[in-house]
Amino acid sequence: MSALQLLWFILIAVLFIGFFFLEGFDFGVGMATRVLARNDDDREALIATIGPHWDGNEVWLITAGGAMFASFPLWYASLFSGYYILLFLTLCALIFRGVSFEFSANAETAGGRHFWYWALCIGSTVAPFLLGMMFTSLIQGLPMDKNGDIFAGLWDNVNLLSIVGGVAVTLLCLIHGLNFIRLKIDGNLRDRARNLVEKLYWVLFAGEVVFAILLFIFTDFFKERPISTLLLLVLIVALSAISMYCAYADHEGWGFITSGLTLGSIVILLFNGLFPRVLIADNPAHSLLIKDASASPYTLKIMTIVACILLPIMLAYFIWSFFIFKRRVKASA
Repeated sequence: MSALQLLWFILIAVLFIGFFFLEGFDFGVGMATRVLARNDDDREALIATIGPHWDGNEVWLITAGGAMFASFPLWYASLFSGYYILLFLTLCALIFRGVSFEFSANAETAGGRHFWYWALCIGSTVAPFLLGMMFTSLIQGLPMDKNGDIFAGLWDNVNLLSIVGGVAVTLLCLIHGLNFIRLKIDGNLRDRARNLVEKLYWVLFAGEVVFAILLFIFTDFFKERPISTLLLLVLIVALSAISMYCAYADHEGWGFITSGLTLGSIVILLFNGLFPRVLIADNPAHSLLIKDASASPYTLKIMTIVACILLPIMLAYFIWSFFIFKRRVKASA
């Protein structure tokens, strides 16, 4: 394995971390339009908190997929063909969620407006659930041949670990979104967000224990990387505990950061367990390795140069956009 191959494996992990950190709170706010808001004024206030950011945050997922296509074409081909249905359903959820912002604002009837409010909530719930299912099913060992072709059936995608993983990612996104709401909104909504998030942390801790047990049973993470896996699980629980403390202590900024880092730590846990593989086969001899799935050294070199130029510009834009829209949204009493 070359240094560039390792670099791009890490960069793809970083892109997914960025996606779940940024789009995670978008998903959470979308869910909150039904679980937290009590009327249309509340929903409009919640939508206003993510209005300037949600479409830019989704670019991280597109960039991660594009980087995977260019740097690890065999990984991209196997993953996207083997998980075609899950990814198609995820795309549908993201499309309905995306158009709901514009359509709800311009609906001519109350019924039409509420239809698109529901589209926002359902899309914001289904997308992280399906992504969580995909990521946690692909680490269990897939029916895959030596050419990288995946022959996954229903129960390879839908099983105990993948369902728990999907629920855990969805719950973390909701918590992350509630922390963002507390950071970005004034009024009664902010207090309700605190009351709800304090309750959800206890559910999260129970879910993390169940997830760790299932990870031990259904994956080879503890066999292949016992120390790093255990340390990352401890880190996830520790970040959740810090985030919970910040919620109770009204340290809203740190609460938001640590809930986002919890999502990021889960991505690190999964990529750590995958390494040096990109896909795990039920027959270890057929597992797809980083060194076998990557593009040519010249392609990786050109991509690295382009990334060094464009990545700082992209990061500067995101920092600038959040700075420009840093003011709190005024919600109805």
